[in-house]
Amino acid sequence: MSVSRGVLVTGASRGVGAATAKAFAAAGDRVVLHCRSAVDEARAVLAQLPGDGHSVVTGDVGDPAGIPALVEESATSLGRIDVLVNNAALYVEEPVAGSRRIGHPLADTSYDEWVAAWRRTLAVNLEGAAHLTWCVARQMLDVAPADGVKRGAIVNVGSRGAYRGEPDVPAYGAAKAGLHALGQSLAVSLAPHDITVTSIAPGFIATDMTEQLLAGPGGDAIRAQSPYGRVATAEEVADAIVWLASPAATWSSGAVLDFNGASYLR
Repeated sequence: MSVSRGVLVTGASRGVGAATAKAFAAAGDRVVLHCRSAVDEARAVLAQLPGDGHSVVTGDVGDPAGIPALVEESATSLGRIDVLVNNAALYVEEPVAGSRRIGHPLADTSYDEWVAAWRRTLAVNLEGAAHLTWCVARQMLDVAPADGVKRGAIVNVGSRGAYRGEPDVPAYGAAKAGLHALGQSLAVSLAPHDITVTSIAPGFIATDMTEQLLAGPGGDAIRAQSPYGRVATAEEVADAIVWLASPAATWSSGAVLDFNGASYLR
């Protein structure tokens, strides 16, 4: 019988984060669901989780001052954080008032807007993950795991956009490339402490956030990017994350798992 682990999933109020929380809970783990402000949505996901010992925490991962308290609250709830899933991310910032433009393509973006987009995207998607990892990994080092549980596992949710390019949201692509590189650096650093660090680089995923786009005139072209003629489900991505965090995946530490249905090969 497997031992229940304590799992912190950031950005868990919807999409891949919510599916990941459900998958860990279904495996018998205790899960803290993090959200920034979507508390009602996170609590709705919480109500669907099997088992006991789950909770919700709030906080802006783009604010480094608040991250230690977020991790401490999570660790107190779980007893120990055995698994961290760095899933919280921004894809596009809110459009400027009166503008229909989404993202920050260089040719159409003012310098001030460009700087603001880069600062916020990197703060959440890269720096936030780095600071969370520091806090959680130090807790993993300081607190002994339960019998039968490895010291720790960290899974970063990256993107194929790190390799394929994101012309409308270059800060997003760069942040995800940095996240992959961060994972590889920390995999080497933390391996002597029995902490694995892996990353997953999904392609397009069917979630409530992409539902309208997939149902629109461009949906067929998006599905056609993969020879399977479809996009991934959030549950498929979640299952891969759960595997990457498992003891069976220890030897994959440092890897970036391309998870895009052969829609982009490198």
